[in-house]
Amino acid sequence: MVREKVTISTRTLQWKCVESRKDNKRLYYGRFILSPLMKGQSDTIGIAIRRALLGEIEGTCITRAKSEKISHEFSTITGIQESIHEILMNLNEIVLRSNLYGTCDASICVKGPGYVTAQDIIVPPFVEIIDNTQHIASLTEPIDLCIRLQIERNRGYRIKPTKTFQDGSFPLDAVFMPVRNANHSVHSYGNGNEKQEILFLEIWTNGSLTPKEALHEASRNLIDLFIPFLHADEQNLHLEKNQHNFTLPLFTFHDRLTKLRKNKKEIPLKYIFIDQFELTPKIYNCLKRSNIHTLSDLLNKSQEDLMQIEDFHIDDVKHILGILEIEKHFAMD
Repeated sequence: MVREKVTISTRTLQWKCVESRKDNKRLYYGRFILSPLMKGQSDTIGIAIRRALLGEIEGTCITRAKSEKISHEFSTITGIQESIHEILMNLNEIVLRSNLYGTCDASICVKGPGYVTAQDIIVPPFVEIIDNTQHIASLTEPIDLCIRLQIERNRGYRIKPTKTFQDGSFPLDAVFMPVRNANHSVHSYGNGNEKQEILFLEIWTNGSLTPKEALHEASRNLIDLFIPFLHADEQNLHLEKNQHNFTLPLFTFHDRLTKLRKNKKEIPLKYIFIDQFELTPKIYNCLKRSNIHTLSDLLNKSQEDLMQIEDFHIDDVKHILGILEIEKHFAMD
C-alpha cells in the first residue's frame, strides 16, 4: 500500500494520488485529490467523472457459453459437483483484460477428476486472465468437460435475454464495467467569499485496470464527448453554406482523397469531427487511438497509413469510403 501526506496547491490546479493499494488480484483501490477549485466546481467534476468511471470505460468479459452435453441451464451432469447454473455464474465472475474490438472465441477442455479454474481457459494472445485461480467447477469423476466461450469487449452491462437456451448455447449477464465503485467528496477551506474546495475521488477496480488507468480513460472519454461543442458555431455556419451539396461519385481511394484535399481551403475540414459519421465502434476507436479526430486528420492519411493501424482491415477502409460517398457536406465538380 502506498499512502502520501495530503499537500494541496493554493494557486495552480493540480491532481495527485494520495493512496494506492492492491487488496488482491481482483480488487484495487486508489484515492486522488484535485485542488484548488472554486465553490461548486468539485461537485460538477465529481459527478461527471463518477458517471464516466462507472459507465464510459470499456471492459472485457465472457458473454456466452456453449456445450453440446448441456440440456438446460439448471441441469446437472454426473461427475461434476456444481450445477450448470453454478458453472455459468462462475464463468460470469472471470476477470479479463484485452485490447479486443468486438468478440472472440475461447474454450475450456479438461479431463477429470480435478478442479477447473480460470487457468484452464484457452484464450487468444490479446486477452489476459487477471486471476488464474478463479474457480469454475469441480470434476469428481474421469469425465471430459468441454465448453466453448465467447468473449466480448464493451461498456456498461447487458442482461441476458429471457430465452437463455438455444442449441446448447447460454448467454450470460455481461458486466463490462472494470470499475466496481467510485465515490467523490468535497472539503472546503478558506473564509467568507474566498472559500475554495478540494475534490477527493475514491476508485475501486476489478484488477483489469488500476484506479489511475481508470481515471485517465474516464477523463479522456469525457473530453471526447465535449470536443464537438468547441467549434459548434463554425460547424453550423459551414453546414448552412453547403446545404445544396450532392453525393460524392464513386472514385478509387486515391482519386477521392486527392480531390477532397484540393478543396481543403474552401472547406473547414478541421471542424468536422469523425463523431458525426456513422462509423462502427471498431473503426471509431481505431481512428481515435491513432489521433484521427477530424476529417482533416483522416484526409491526411493514405490507404497505406490506414492499413498500418492496429486491427484495421481493407473492409474498414471500404466502409470509410462508403461514408465519404454518401456525405453531403462537400461539394465537388
